[in-house]
Amino acid sequence: MRLLVLPALVATLHAAPVLAHPHIFVDAEIEVVFDEAGDPKGVWISWAYDPFFSMLLVSDMGLDPDFTGEITEEERPELDGFDMNWIEDYHGDTHASQDGAPLELTGPLEWESDYRDGQLYSRHLRHFIDQPDPTQEWSVEVYDPTYYTSYGIVGTPKITGRSDCTARIFEPDWDAAGAQLEAALDEVLGAGGDIEADFPAVGALFAEEVRIECAAP
Repeated sequence: MRLLVLPALVATLHAAPVLAHPHIFVDAEIEVVFDEAGDPKGVWISWAYDPFFSMLLVSDMGLDPDFTGEITEEERPELDGFDMNWIEDYHGDTHASQDGAPLELTGPLEWESDYRDGQLYSRHLRHFIDQPDPTQEWSVEVYDPTYYTSYGIVGTPKITGRSDCTARIFEPDWDAAGAQLEAALDEVLGAGGDIEADFPAVGALFAEEVRIECAAP
Protein backbone atom coordinates (compact mmCIF):
# COMPACT_ATOMS: atom_id res chain seq x y z
CA MET A 1 0.00 0.00 0.00
CA ARG A 2 1.33 3.44 -0.92
CA LEU A 3 -0.55 6.36 0.58
CA LEU A 4 0.33 10.04 0.58
CA VAL A 5 0.00 10.18 4.35
CA LEU A 6 1.69 10.66 7.63
CA PRO A 7 5.45 10.86 7.75
CA ALA A 8 5.11 10.61 11.52
CA LEU A 9 3.03 7.45 11.27
CA VAL A 10 5.47 5.83 8.87
CA ALA A 11 8.30 6.67 11.24
CA THR A 12 6.34 5.13 14.10
CA LEU A 13 5.83 1.91 12.16
CA HIS A 14 9.46 1.70 11.15
CA ALA A 15 10.53 2.21 14.75
CA ALA A 16 8.28 -0.55 16.04
CA PRO A 17 10.20 -3.52 17.47
CA VAL A 18 8.76 -6.06 15.04
CA LEU A 19 10.02 -8.24 12.24
CA ALA A 20 10.73 -6.05 9.22
CA HIS A 21 7.63 -6.95 7.24
CA PRO A 22 4.69 -6.86 7.11
CA HIS A 23 3.76 -3.74 9.10
CA ILE A 24 0.09 -3.35 8.09
CA PHE A 25 -2.55 -6.07 7.92
CA VAL A 26 -5.62 -5.72 5.71
CA ASP A 27 -8.63 -7.96 5.12
CA ALA A 28 -9.66 -7.71 1.47
CA GLU A 29 -12.90 -8.53 -0.31
CA ILE A 30 -13.38 -8.84 -4.06
CA GLU A 31 -16.46 -8.17 -6.19
CA VAL A 32 -16.18 -8.73 -9.95
CA VAL A 33 -18.58 -6.64 -12.04
CA PHE A 34 -19.84 -7.59 -15.51
CA ASP A 35 -21.52 -5.19 -17.93
CA GLU A 36 -24.88 -5.64 -19.67
CA ALA A 37 -23.24 -7.60 -22.46
CA GLY A 38 -21.80 -10.06 -19.95
CA ASP A 39 -18.22 -8.85 -20.34
CA PRO A 40 -15.92 -8.14 -17.38
CA LYS A 41 -16.19 -4.45 -16.54
CA GLY A 42 -14.27 -3.96 -13.33
CA VAL A 43 -13.56 -4.93 -9.75
CA TRP A 44 -14.71 -3.54 -6.42
CA ILE A 45 -11.94 -3.95 -3.83
CA SER A 46 -12.75 -3.61 -0.13
CA TRP A 47 -10.07 -3.10 2.53
CA ALA A 48 -10.48 -3.46 6.31
CA TYR A 49 -7.41 -2.19 8.15
CA ASP A 50 -6.08 -3.79 11.31
CA PRO A 51 -7.07 -2.01 14.56
CA PHE A 52 -3.57 -0.77 15.39
CA PHE A 53 -2.99 0.87 12.02
CA SER A 54 -6.55 2.20 12.09
CA MET A 55 -5.94 3.82 15.47
CA LEU A 56 -2.72 5.47 14.30
CA LEU A 57 -4.23 6.73 11.07
CA VAL A 58 -7.44 8.03 12.64
CA SER A 59 -5.44 9.74 15.37
CA ASP A 60 -3.20 11.39 12.78
CA MET A 61 -6.31 12.72 11.04
CA GLY A 62 -7.46 14.22 14.34
CA LEU A 63 -10.51 11.97 14.59
CA ASP A 64 -11.77 9.88 17.52
CA PRO A 65 -9.53 11.63 20.09
CA ASP A 66 -11.08 9.64 22.95
CA PHE A 67 -10.51 6.30 21.19
CA THR A 68 -14.15 5.29 21.32
CA GLY A 69 -13.83 3.35 18.07
CA GLU A 70 -16.45 5.55 16.42
CA ILE A 71 -16.66 8.98 14.80
CA THR A 72 -19.47 11.50 14.56
CA GLU A 73 -21.49 12.16 11.43
CA GLU A 74 -19.88 15.60 11.29
CA GLU A 75 -16.42 13.98 11.17
CA ARG A 76 -17.34 11.35 8.59
CA PRO A 77 -16.71 13.52 5.48
CA GLU A 78 -13.08 13.85 6.59
CA LEU A 79 -12.65 10.13 5.92
CA ASP A 80 -13.71 10.42 2.29
CA GLY A 81 -10.96 8.99 0.12
CA PHE A 82 -8.46 8.85 2.98
CA ASP A 83 -6.52 6.06 1.21
CA MET A 84 -7.13 7.11 -2.39
CA ASN A 85 -4.23 9.60 -2.61
CA TRP A 86 -1.98 7.16 -4.43
CA ILE A 87 1.54 8.14 -5.33
CA GLU A 88 2.65 8.11 -8.95
CA ASP A 89 3.02 4.65 -10.50
CA TYR A 90 1.29 2.93 -7.58
CA HIS A 91 -0.72 0.01 -8.98
CA GLY A 92 -3.16 -0.25 -6.10
CA ASP A 93 -1.99 -3.68 -4.86
CA THR A 94 -4.65 -5.35 -7.03
CA HIS A 95 -3.31 -7.56 -9.80
CA ALA A 96 -5.46 -9.12 -12.53
CA SER A 97 -4.08 -11.57 -15.07
CA GLN A 98 -5.05 -14.12 -17.71
CA ASP A 99 -2.82 -16.84 -19.14
CA GLY A 100 0.10 -15.35 -17.25
CA ALA A 101 -0.30 -11.91 -18.81
CA PRO A 102 -1.17 -8.93 -16.58
CA LEU A 103 -4.45 -7.10 -17.18
CA GLU A 104 -4.18 -3.36 -16.64
CA LEU A 105 -6.75 -1.63 -14.43
CA THR A 106 -7.73 2.01 -14.16
CA GLY A 107 -7.14 3.92 -10.97
CA PRO A 108 -10.02 4.19 -8.50
CA LEU A 109 -13.16 5.62 -10.13
CA GLU A 110 -15.52 5.45 -7.14
CA TRP A 111 -14.87 4.95 -3.46
CA GLU A 112 -16.44 4.76 -0.01
CA SER A 113 -14.89 5.08 3.46
CA ASP A 114 -15.97 4.18 6.98
CA TYR A 115 -14.71 3.84 10.54
CA ARG A 116 -16.52 1.67 13.06
CA ASP A 117 -15.64 -0.52 16.03
CA GLY A 118 -12.12 0.87 15.94
CA GLN A 119 -11.36 -0.13 12.35
CA LEU A 120 -11.02 1.79 9.11
CA TYR A 121 -12.79 0.45 6.04
CA SER A 122 -12.64 1.51 2.42
CA ARG A 123 -14.02 0.29 -0.88
CA HIS A 124 -13.11 1.37 -4.41
CA LEU A 125 -14.02 0.49 -7.99
CA ARG A 126 -11.52 -0.01 -10.81
CA HIS A 127 -12.34 -0.78 -14.43
CA PHE A 128 -10.41 -3.02 -16.78
CA ILE A 129 -8.25 -1.32 -19.37
CA ASP A 130 -7.22 -4.75 -20.65
CA GLN A 131 -10.48 -6.67 -20.58
CA PRO A 132 -10.29 -10.39 -19.77
CA ASP A 133 -11.72 -12.91 -22.18
CA PRO A 134 -14.76 -14.16 -20.22
CA THR A 135 -14.68 -17.50 -22.05
CA GLN A 136 -11.35 -18.30 -20.38
CA GLU A 137 -10.34 -18.45 -16.73
CA TRP A 138 -8.67 -15.35 -15.31
CA SER A 139 -7.60 -14.25 -11.86
CA VAL A 140 -7.38 -11.39 -9.37
CA GLU A 141 -4.86 -11.15 -6.55
CA VAL A 142 -4.42 -8.52 -3.85
CA TYR A 143 -0.86 -8.10 -2.60
CA ASP A 144 1.86 -5.57 -1.92
CA PRO A 145 5.01 -6.69 -3.78
CA THR A 146 7.20 -5.30 -0.99
CA TYR A 147 5.16 -7.18 1.65
CA TYR A 148 5.01 -4.01 3.76
CA THR A 149 1.25 -4.64 3.81
CA SER A 150 -0.13 -8.14 4.21
CA TYR A 151 -3.51 -8.76 2.56
CA GLY A 152 -5.82 -11.66 3.30
CA ILE A 153 -8.97 -12.33 1.28
CA VAL A 154 -12.02 -12.79 3.51
CA GLY A 155 -15.53 -13.86 2.67
CA THR A 156 -16.68 -15.29 -0.64
CA PRO A 157 -15.78 -13.25 -3.74
CA LYS A 158 -18.89 -11.80 -5.34
CA ILE A 159 -19.99 -11.80 -8.96
CA THR A 160 -22.31 -8.98 -10.11
CA GLY A 161 -23.97 -8.90 -13.55
CA ARG A 162 -23.82 -12.61 -14.38
CA SER A 163 -25.20 -15.73 -12.73
CA ASP A 164 -23.14 -18.30 -14.63
CA CYS A 165 -19.70 -17.41 -13.28
CA THR A 166 -17.80 -18.68 -10.25
CA ALA A 167 -14.99 -17.12 -8.22
CA ARG A 168 -12.83 -19.47 -6.17
CA ILE A 169 -10.01 -18.66 -3.75
CA PHE A 170 -6.73 -20.55 -4.03
CA GLU A 171 -4.17 -20.25 -1.27
CA PRO A 172 -0.44 -20.06 -1.90
CA ASP A 173 1.97 -22.72 -0.72
CA TRP A 174 2.62 -21.11 2.66
CA ASP A 175 5.56 -23.38 3.54
CA ALA A 176 7.28 -22.74 0.22
CA ALA A 177 6.63 -18.99 0.50
CA GLY A 178 8.10 -18.91 4.01
CA ALA A 179 11.16 -20.87 2.91
CA GLN A 180 11.75 -18.53 -0.04
CA LEU A 181 11.38 -15.50 2.22
CA GLU A 182 13.86 -16.94 4.70
CA ALA A 183 16.34 -17.68 1.93
CA ALA A 184 15.96 -14.18 0.49
CA LEU A 185 16.50 -12.57 3.89
CA ASP A 186 19.59 -14.73 4.49
CA GLU A 187 20.92 -13.49 1.14
CA VAL A 188 20.32 -9.86 2.13
CA LEU A 189 22.03 -10.33 5.48
CA GLY A 190 24.88 -12.30 3.91
CA ALA A 191 25.54 -9.40 1.56
CA GLY A 192 25.64 -6.97 4.47
CA GLY A 193 22.33 -5.39 3.52
CA ASP A 194 19.73 -3.78 5.71
CA ILE A 195 16.60 -5.88 6.18
CA GLU A 196 14.26 -2.89 6.12
CA ALA A 197 15.86 -0.99 3.26
CA ASP A 198 16.65 -4.06 1.15
CA PHE A 199 13.63 -6.20 1.92
CA PRO A 200 13.03 -8.54 -1.04
CA ALA A 201 9.90 -8.24 -3.20
CA VAL A 202 8.18 -11.38 -1.94
CA GLY A 203 4.58 -10.19 -1.61
CA ALA A 204 3.38 -12.25 -4.55
CA LEU A 205 4.56 -15.44 -2.84
CA PHE A 206 2.03 -14.91 -0.06
CA ALA A 207 -0.88 -13.83 -2.27
CA GLU A 208 -4.20 -15.64 -2.37
CA GLU A 209 -5.63 -15.95 -5.87
CA VAL A 210 -9.25 -15.49 -6.91
CA ARG A 211 -9.91 -17.43 -10.11
CA ILE A 212 -12.96 -16.44 -12.14
CA GLU A 213 -14.55 -18.84 -14.58
CA CYS A 214 -17.77 -18.44 -16.58
CA ALA A 215 -19.94 -20.93 -18.40
CA ALA A 216 -19.12 -21.52 -22.04
CA PRO A 217 -21.34 -19.55 -24.47
